[in-house]
Amino acid sequence: MDFVAIDFETANANRSSACSLGLVEVQQGVITSEQVWLIDPQQPFDYRNTQIHGITPAMVNGMPTFYELWPTIEPLLQGKQVIAHNASFDMSVLRYCLDQSGIDYPTFQYYCTYLLSKKMLQDISSYKLNVISAYYGIALNHHEALDDARACAKILLKLLERENHADPVQLSKAHGCKIGTMFVGGYTPFSAPAKKRPKTSSSRSHLAFPNSRVTF
Repeated sequence: MDFVAIDFETANANRSSACSLGLVEVQQGVITSEQVWLIDPQQPFDYRNTQIHGITPAMVNGMPTFYELWPTIEPLLQGKQVIAHNASFDMSVLRYCLDQSGIDYPTFQYYCTYLLSKKMLQDISSYKLNVISAYYGIALNHHEALDDARACAKILLKLLERENHADPVQLSKAHGCKIGTMFVGGYTPFSAPAKKRPKTSSSRSHLAFPNSRVTF
C-alpha cells in the first residue's frame, strides 16, 4: 500500500494563503520519508490562524513562495494516491494556490480519512484528527503540518488494517465512497454516501387506528 499524506496550514481564511505544508510518504505500508516546508504566502496573517498553528510572519520571511516551491512538491504528488484528513480543505488550498500561481493542476487520486473514519468508526463522538489520533494512540502535535500529515497516514494504515484492505482504493469502494481526482483543468471531490434514514410509519397506518395505542 503506497500513498502520500499531506496537510496544509494557512495564514488567513483565504485558501490561497498556504504558509506550511507537511508531506509523509508511505511505501508498502511503512513511512519512508517525511518533509515539511514553511511557505511565504505573500498575504497578511490573521491572528486567529497564528493562534491555531503558531506560524508568524517572521517565520516565513525569506521562505519560498508556493510558486517557487511547486517544482519540488509536484513530483511528490503527480500520479500518486494522496491522503488528507478533511481533504476538501487541503485539496481546495492546493487548487487555490495553483490557480493564484497560474500553474496547471497535477494528476492524482485522493482520499479523505475524515469521511472514511465517519463510515468505519461508529463508537467515537467526533472525527476530528486529534480525537481519532487519541482513539488509536497516535501521538500528535495538532496543527503542526508534518505532525498532522503523519497522523493522517497512520490513521489510514489503521483503517486499512481494520478491514484487511490492500490499498485506499479497495477501502473506499468497500464503503461506497467516490474517489476524488485532480487533473489538468479540474477535479472531482472525494465523497461518501449519506447515511440512510430509518423508515417511519406511514400516515395511512396512523389513520387506520386513530384512537389506538400499540406497544411492542
